Amino acid sequence: MDLLLVLQNVTKRYKDFTAVQSLNFSISPGEIFGLIGQNGAGKTTTFRMILDLQETTEGTITWEGTLINNVNRDLLGYLPEERGIFPQMKVEEQLLYFGQLRGMTKADCKKEADFWIERFDLQEKRNDKAETLSKGNQQKVQLIASFIHRPKFLILDEPFSGLDPVNKDLLKNAILLLKEQGMTILFSSHQMDNVEELCDHLCLLKRGVSLFSGSLLDLKKQYGKTKLTIRTALPADKLAKLKGVKSVKEERDQYVLTLEQEHYAKDIFDVVSNGTYIEKFSLDYLSLDEIFKDKVGATHV
Repeated sequence: MDLLLVLQNVTKRYKDFTAVQSLNFSISPGEIFGLIGQNGAGKTTTFRMILDLQETTEGTITWEGTLINNVNRDLLGYLPEERGIFPQMKVEEQLLYFGQLRGMTKADCKKEADFWIERFDLQEKRNDKAETLSKGNQQKVQLIASFIHRPKFLILDEPFSGLDPVNKDLLKNAILLLKEQGMTILFSSHQMDNVEELCDHLCLLKRGVSLFSGSLLDLKKQYGKTKLTIRTALPADKLAKLKGVKSVKEERDQYVLTLEQEHYAKDIFDVVSNGTYIEKFSLDYLSLDEIFKDKVGATHV
């Protein structure tokens, strides 16, 4: 498959500070790509370089083989982390304005606005001024504004921030629908469960440097299946002394063990079961959240 967006050895420096260092990744048409990292890791800077809002210090960014600064801006959609909509403008008027600003006819814009207003449960708010909306509803309006013109490529910077669980699900379903319709999406999020659920590929940044770029499964395979969940009568202190066990965490009526290597699981099973029935023994990959914390060496909150 041909590549849509390619970053090659991209570096961004501000005097003595390097925000992004020798960054390389590529995105294929129709996929969802996650850019993750702590605050200050270089995610927003990378987005701004892709959007040609900032120049690269070194390296190139190309869109279908063409340098990004020569690409028609209407092919792109962007939701910045810093939200900004017109407080005095009504919801529907706002969406029509942004759509027509991107070259849509008023009729096409109205059709898209009607669809997304219903999908995001904003029917009763369409004639309300933005300043009267809750923070979550304001965010939904700006989300719609970022892709109402149906861009080929959509960048979402922390789109789930401030949304409650119901609205997070609305957004996830919208992202999946846009993907089904052929849109390519790049987004960042501090919430690893969203990245794990949605992304085909991802890039993990730490202080502007890529620690990993590729598929989520390939990242998990680097660690192997080292997360063991068991339900047993053995106490935590005895489990912790078993060979190959790095840590033991008690969760309600079960234990979660982190192993040094997955091959230790067989011997642990023999000890825990002791030739008898065992209610639960599940070996799996680490979650993306657990891998993230291990890679960056700190919490991402």
